[in-house]
Amino acid sequence: MDKEYAKKRIAELRKQTQYYADKYYDEDKPEISDFEYDMLMVELRNLENEFPDLIDKDSLTQKVGGHVKEGFEKVEHEVPLQSLQDVFSIEDLRLFDERVRKDTGLEKINYSVEAKIDGLSVAIEYVDGELVKGATRGNGQIGEDITQNVKTIKNVPQKLKEKVNIIVRGEVFISKEDFEKMNEEQEILEEKTFANARNAAARFT
Repeated sequence: MDKEYAKKRIAELRKQTQYYADKYYDEDKPEISDFEYDMLMVELRNLENEFPDLIDKDSLTQKVGGHVKEGFEKVEHEVPLQSLQDVFSIEDLRLFDERVRKDTGLEKINYSVEAKIDGLSVAIEYVDGELVKGATRGNGQIGEDITQNVKTIKNVPQKLKEKVNIIVRGEVFISKEDFEKMNEEQEILEEKTFANARNAAARFT
């Protein structure tokens, strides 16, 4: 591929992905499907891999898409909350396995695989077993303090069985059944329905 064309296309993709990321993460108003967004990111990542000198630190391939929202107290993450890397082919999986074995020095790796939960990434901190802080991912380095909101989630323990200091990363999500019920209630109240369960979870967290 011609480098000048690649440079132009990379600029277009960065602008597009940033726009759609802002709509998804910051405004909770997605305009395209997750698959369509993922395909844009794959094209951008492939072009940057082909032309590494065109990689920019502000590209969404190099950072998390969200921003810290106004009105929330900022929290600096002790451990950065990076986004997970998508794979779309067997070859992607093979390359991932090769990187893991190379980085760990192990010949054989056992993997645990589970379905992806599309929710709001949060970090919950416990000190001496007590829940002391909850924060959104934000931009990966700095998030929003949502401690009081997290304490209202019944499945999140306020106190652990052991007095440990630990930061737990997880996803705040709404089940399909609860999401459908929520939208039915919104319709009855003649209120705007939610685009998807992830946005509804973000709205109430």
